[in-house]
Amino acid sequence: MAGDFLALDLIRRPAADVSGWPGCPLKLQASGNVAECSGPTNYGYRNIALDLKEVGETCGKNRVLRLMGGLNIASHRRYRRHRSFNAGDLSCVADNRLNRQFDTPLPNLRWVTDFTYIRTQEGWLYVTIVIDLFSRRVIGWSLSSRATSQSVMDAHLMAVWRRQPKEPVLVHSDQGEQYTARDWLDFLKAHQLEVSMSRRGNCHDNAVAESFFSSLQLERVKKKIYPTRAEAGLDLVQYIEGYYNHHRRHSNNGGLSPKQFEDNYFRKLSSV
Repeated sequence: MAGDFLALDLIRRPAADVSGWPGCPLKLQASGNVAECSGPTNYGYRNIALDLKEVGETCGKNRVLRLMGGLNIASHRRYRRHRSFNAGDLSCVADNRLNRQFDTPLPNLRWVTDFTYIRTQEGWLYVTIVIDLFSRRVIGWSLSSRATSQSVMDAHLMAVWRRQPKEPVLVHSDQGEQYTARDWLDFLKAHQLEVSMSRRGNCHDNAVAESFFSSLQLERVKKKIYPTRAEAGLDLVQYIEGYYNHHRRHSNNGGLSPKQFEDNYFRKLSSV
């Protein structure tokens, strides 16, 4: 049992504590790897056992595994890859009416939409966005634990409520199952939204939405591990509403943020 307590202390103590531990071997004080074994770590029990062996302590890998279990310590594992989504119903696929016409002279003429998924320790968080091509502003978004047509409709309901379009708007998406669902197509008709879809397997047809998600991953999400969906959602909303729409400069807007670009447009419009 004495060996168990020794290994237990070596695993759980940070470097500063280990170095000051009465009776700690001098070679252990210089071991940075063993210090990494405390708390949540990238190391698994096999490598921890090897570290202990290297500094002269006798502790088998099975004992280390048992002690780690008692301390609720586990190595960080790679996330499983997200499964691919099913293709949409071919009978509900629409023509590519947008045809990569990403430059739009007026607000509420053409919107693009897509969704992505964010890893959290609770599972995947699905983020759906709607962008007005006029200013590249994210005008609607939704967060959900499942990728469904309802989350797509929630994002567009926000967009419709915010923009109050007076004329029909062309909404462009990919051919995923969420965008070919019957309830989604009914939603479009009910809100005077016209449908356009990318060609199958051609992400360049929806390049603006893809570019937004690329910026989101690079500027906010990359290398982050969110503990919960709620924390991830809060961070994403802060990015969209607190930074991207109001402050992030966009080359398509002449170096202005989406909000600044729209404010300038409506200011000029009111002065005419």
